[in-house]
Amino acid sequence: MFLKRLSLINYKNFDTQTFDFDVKINCFVGPNGIGKTNALDAIYHLTFGKGYFNPVATQNIKHGEEFFVIEGEFEKSDREEKIVCSLKKGMKKIIKRNGKAYDRLSDHIGLLPLVIISPADRDLIIEGSDTRRKFIDGVISQSDKEYLQTLIKYNKVLLQRNSLLKYFVANRTFDQATLQVYDEQLNTYGTKIFNKRQKFIEAFIPIFKEQYNAISGGNEEVMLNYDSKLQQKDLLTLLSESLEKDRILQYTSVGIHKDDLSFEITGHPIKKFGSQGQQKSFLIALKFAQFHFIKEQAKTTPILLLDDIFDKLDENRVAHIVGLVDNENFGQIFISDTHAERTENIIKNIHQSYKIFKLES
Repeated sequence: MFLKRLSLINYKNFDTQTFDFDVKINCFVGPNGIGKTNALDAIYHLTFGKGYFNPVATQNIKHGEEFFVIEGEFEKSDREEKIVCSLKKGMKKIIKRNGKAYDRLSDHIGLLPLVIISPADRDLIIEGSDTRRKFIDGVISQSDKEYLQTLIKYNKVLLQRNSLLKYFVANRTFDQATLQVYDEQLNTYGTKIFNKRQKFIEAFIPIFKEQYNAISGGNEEVMLNYDSKLQQKDLLTLLSESLEKDRILQYTSVGIHKDDLSFEITGHPIKKFGSQGQQKSFLIALKFAQFHFIKEQAKTTPILLLDDIFDKLDENRVAHIVGLVDNENFGQIFISDTHAERTENIIKNIHQSYKIFKLES
């Protein structure tokens, strides 16, 4: 699978721009603030229906304009897929596949598998559990549509249960029977999600460790741990035990929406004990593992976006990364970098065809 052409109108800092891409490696180079990352984000937007760096859709419209349009021509399994994503202020976002608009934007997820590696990934280490849950959900959803729909249903019921808890307090009332209906639905959906997350982590850990060793030279032991209260008790029991607490807090304090993924290096949290280089290697390994997992599950080679990842990496790690992508396991790759010369020197070591796009103000 590869992206042949990208056309932008009023997207972020672009007025109108069209790029025709190489089937293997494409590089956006130029000074900071010129739009390199925005070009990558437009590609991400086409595959996920939202931006990676700013999910607030209207903020992706060029300043002073009323709408944006992103158009991409992909080739997948010897057939063309034309995707158009457009948004006008005050209206709903529209995604069209080959001229036909989706009824649900979630139906588009997984059609065009993609993995992005970016400095913004550091949020996976430093931010709260919500960021790491989104990572797990994002990986599984690209190859499992049922998982994504179950997650959407769970979150809808969770919202309803939380609204009911607030209603009870505001109206000084309580209805156990109505609450029980929501609890049973949360248990049904939550248990399915928990089981799939657990199965995913078991399959993912060996791939991740292999990638980390390839990038770092195998000097440290790394580990991922999935943390969920459902590992001790079923969700119905947990909801029952936390009922009084939930009534006071006015929200649901237990469930798969509280799960987390812990990152360890040599048995300690990488957030506290990992060097900057180790953390960067950890995150890149995590994303390369995501790439290989999705490729295996979806039976399609994902597009790979590398946003400014050569900055602040030592030569050894860059060499390891170049070695990893210089084989037939990888398909189309997009790279952004501030140093045109550095980028060209790096990709010359990857024995694939390439194009360099020099962006200027």
